[in-house]
Amino acid sequence: HELPVEPTADTLSLYAAYESHHIAASSVRTYLSGICHSLEPFYPNVRANRNSDLVRNTVTGCVKMSSHTVNRKAPLSSADLARMLEKYGRSHSHDDALFLAILFVGFSALMRLGELVWPDSEALCEYRKCISFSSLAWRSAADPDGDGVEQLSFTLPGHKGNRFFDGQTVVVTARSDAANALPVMRSYLKLRQSNPATRLHPALFVRADGSVPRRTWFINYLKANFANDIRGHSIRSGGATDLAIRGVPDNVIQ
Repeated sequence: HELPVEPTADTLSLYAAYESHHIAASSVRTYLSGICHSLEPFYPNVRANRNSDLVRNTVTGCVKMSSHTVNRKAPLSSADLARMLEKYGRSHSHDDALFLAILFVGFSALMRLGELVWPDSEALCEYRKCISFSSLAWRSAADPDGDGVEQLSFTLPGHKGNRFFDGQTVVVTARSDAANALPVMRSYLKLRQSNPATRLHPALFVRADGSVPRRTWFINYLKANFANDIRGHSIRSGGATDLAIRGVPDNVIQ
């Protein structure tokens, strides 16, 4: 291309624009860093040229031009939960009841799927990350009108914002619509208690064979009942959307 050999700001800018058409634009920064490391003994100013406004703006522009639309999963709704309750609510299957319990609790408490089930990788499975059955408690509290309302609570050992396993209490309050998680949990706990493989299990959520549910197991239930735009994150986002629709302030949802 008859360009000067010296890595000036112009040369590096043109190189960044050229490479962004052949590799991921987000990787161009890494390539430029490698070039600076290799050429700095021969061209002492190469790093200063790399950090010039021209090169930085060129790289930023390339990243923006190559960006893709974010593909977010759709949120679940209380109507979706009502449909699942209609389908599985009368089932005598332990795993069906477990699916409903995880779905309803995650929706009501805005929980991540990873906090309710184990990952598929065996190396990432730890019992200290499981919600303990012994932490489950039922209680009554007063609503804003002074009336009594039933709640269940349990301890979440750790999550993305709490990596030291200090524990955090999760409270699920009874609702008056079909998304009420408390009767769903009672049905699950009844089957859990009657099953010898799960009766004494330390984890709160456990399958009929005594194993802790894995992510793929839960996702397969979602795939069997919803379109491809509903996946694990739809539980948490659906619960947050439901609260917003019901007029709960944003700072409370957060």
